[in-house]
Amino acid sequence: MSKFKNIMETIQMIEKEKLDIRTITMGISLLDCCHTDGKQSRIKIYDKITRYAENLVKVGEELEAEYGVPIINKRISVTPISLVAQTSNDKNYVEFAKTLDEAAKAVGVNFIGGFSALVQKGYSRGDRILIDSIPEALSVTERVCSSVNIGDTRSGINMDAVAHMGKIIKKTAYLTRDQNSIGCAKLVVFANAVEDNPFMAGAFHGAGEGECVINVGVSGPGVVKAALEKVKGAPFDVVADTIKKTAFKITRMGELVGKEAANRLNVPFGILDLSLAPTPAIGDSVARILEEMGIESCGGHGTTAALALLNDAVKKGGIMASSHVGGLSGAFIPVSEDEGMIKAVKSGSLNIEKLEAMTCVCSVGLDMIAIPGDTPDETISAMIADEAAIGVINHKTTAVRIIPVYGKGLGDEVVFGGLLGSAPIMAVSKFSSVDFINRGGRVPAPVHSFKN
Repeated sequence: MSKFKNIMETIQMIEKEKLDIRTITMGISLLDCCHTDGKQSRIKIYDKITRYAENLVKVGEELEAEYGVPIINKRISVTPISLVAQTSNDKNYVEFAKTLDEAAKAVGVNFIGGFSALVQKGYSRGDRILIDSIPEALSVTERVCSSVNIGDTRSGINMDAVAHMGKIIKKTAYLTRDQNSIGCAKLVVFANAVEDNPFMAGAFHGAGEGECVINVGVSGPGVVKAALEKVKGAPFDVVADTIKKTAFKITRMGELVGKEAANRLNVPFGILDLSLAPTPAIGDSVARILEEMGIESCGGHGTTAALALLNDAVKKGGIMASSHVGGLSGAFIPVSEDEGMIKAVKSGSLNIEKLEAMTCVCSVGLDMIAIPGDTPDETISAMIADEAAIGVINHKTTAVRIIPVYGKGLGDEVVFGGLLGSAPIMAVSKFSSVDFINRGGRVPAPVHSFKN
């Protein structure tokens, strides 16, 4: 009877509450694809990706049919390309991005992550070439995603890289201006980036990872919202307990699918990412969970506390259901990809300052936020520095995926389509950060004791 009840409960979660496996991501090491001849390196990269991921989409579709669980995305992450390409004498890495794009198309995945560089402490030659290649790479490819890690708790913040990324984001916005600057939606700037994140656009296969691995990301904001509707008015310990139990059920399903996918692809199972990832669809919103707790509109006072409770309870419940938890694991708060967040911005209850405060307690950071296209490079860099400081001081991952939409200003709205959704253009501070960003250098690592 209990098993039958569990089965019926899971069916309801899938059919009515939009429960899904958000992504199966195959991580592939490309460290053995280095070559002094860039062309030879790219041939090795293409052959290795298409060989390992040949059956990734097919296996995902088989599992969907057999278990009845939607698996929304099948994706690939690879070793940061700056580590692979710098062995060559190439002066530009756009051809490497094209190779990744061609390999992704050949195996049928919708995104491939890893056109990335790790510069938290300093640049190597290859790091600088890769970062300078990002705008063109994202403008001439469809499926390539890029990320740059500019700080971590042990190294501090590379402010030269922070300043650099403000310019790179603006140039990417310009080169993809015919598509609402969508290139910036495929570019993330991290602090404390993790090596096993299965979610795009920030996924890459870290140097400490194995040869090939399957990582899985689960979702389920609608399921948590539906569970909280049943405890309306109950105290917060009941709310936390309800979320924990729901997260356990969501995670258990993800663990089953992830291990089976790894088994059929004959590669090790890596981690399960316990994230609540929203979509623009009605009933699949993190913002609506916060409002269910009693906030009139997301962004109102109390929102940060509600989000902190949600994030913590999801981790506590999910960690019991999986043998290996990793990635970003928490609640995502992207604006354009969350119906409730979009509405909150339009109503005036949510602004960038409140979003920044919310990033102190959740995964990951300022995410999918559209801002005026004429925002100065230095202002974008200062926003990156603020988020990096939150991550570095608090020993957590933070990120910025912000889109200065070319030709758009306050009052406009931009539509990206699909899971990327749509977003009203949000206001940024009109006060200059030029002198701050132009200092350059490195913000020292914080002290780990003597905290209050």
